[in-house]
Amino acid sequence: MCVSFGLVAVMELDPRNYDNIEIKDSDVRHIVLSHLVHNCFKETAESFISSTGMEHPANYPADMDKRKPIFQFALEGNALKAIELTNQLAPNLLTENQDLHFDLLSLHFVELVGSRKCTEALEFAQTKLTPFGKVHKYVAKLEDFMALLAYEEPKNSPMFHLLSMEYRQHVADSLNRAILAHANLPSYSALEKLIQQTTAVRQCLHLELGKDGSSLFSLKAFLKS
Repeated sequence: MCVSFGLVAVMELDPRNYDNIEIKDSDVRHIVLSHLVHNCFKETAESFISSTGMEHPANYPADMDKRKPIFQFALEGNALKAIELTNQLAPNLLTENQDLHFDLLSLHFVELVGSRKCTEALEFAQTKLTPFGKVHKYVAKLEDFMALLAYEEPKNSPMFHLLSMEYRQHVADSLNRAILAHANLPSYSALEKLIQQTTAVRQCLHLELGKDGSSLFSLKAFLKS
């Protein structure tokens, strides 16, 4: 629910009202570092800490050392290896999170289809994915994945996006967040939370001001400004 944003509206219309708000360099550095650690950019994080003189955060780098290979395998489409390492690091996570388990298994299926191993893909689907068909929410998803087998060139399928790097990234990000949450760590970095909160406030502001107010906030447009 949006609340009154009268003050925010004034600030939005006149940036001079917040130009003098002090932002500490240390806060910015911690936000940047949290993003690097969250996404397992270990080498970059090490360089950033060294160049800024910051202290290493708690559980650093042990946490990244365990998560990074899992994240990387998922990103590369090697879902079975990602599943194996996840089960070692966070037992019961995939058993408790069936949506994520389905996404990882389906990612392996997609990689088999993309490699033209259609017979192997069909066998894998029958043994690993078919059980999910007993749950209504997975039926439509299964149909989308199986539709890839109907095309000699899967990339020409209406479901071609399932073969994309974006889909791998989506699954890898979901897995990374789930592992962090399982370890009672924030599932989103401070940078992501700031962007989410800013977007929510700006969208509520747009609703309050109406057509005569600010335009609907677009993060993409903001980054270009």
